[in-house]
Amino acid sequence: MKLTRVSKDQFSLQLGGREKSLLLELLRLYPRVPSNYLAVSKMRNLPDSNTSQKLLDDALAEQRADNKRQLQALMDNPGRWSENQSGFQLALSATEIDWLLQVLNDIRIGSWLILGSPEERFEVVNPETAPHLWAMETAGLFQMYLLHALQSAG
Repeated sequence: MKLTRVSKDQFSLQLGGREKSLLLELLRLYPRVPSNYLAVSKMRNLPDSNTSQKLLDDALAEQRADNKRQLQALMDNPGRWSENQSGFQLALSATEIDWLLQVLNDIRIGSWLILGSPEERFEVVNPETAPHLWAMETAGLFQMYLLHALQSAG
C-alpha cells in the first residue's frame, strides 16, 4: 500500500491485488477486543458503577455496530476501489483513514489479548496461535502504511 495522490481531503492509496485481499480479510475480523475488556474504572467503590458500566457497554456496542456497517460499506462500495494495471486504488478521506486506524487498532490489540498479552517476542507459532499473530502483525503493517500516508500529506 502506498500513497499515490492527495487532493484536498482525498487520499488515493495503491494496493496490489493480494494487499486488497489481505486488507479485506483482516477487516472481516472486526471487532477483536472482547466487549467485557473495557471497564469504567478499576476502582470498585465508585457510586453506581454498575449503571456506568452498562452505559459504557451500550455505547461500545453501538459504536461497534456502526463500525461494522461502515466496514461493510467500504468493502462493498465499488466506487471506493478502482482497478488499474498495478492493482487497485482506494480513495479515503483523512477522517476515514483515522477511523480505519481505530478499526485496525481494535483488531491488533484484540489479537494481542487473545494471545495472552505477550510482552516478549512471541516464540510459539502453531495452528492455534498463527491466525492471531497474522492478524496482529498485518493490522500493524496496514496501520503503519496509513500513518505514513497521513504524514506524507501533512
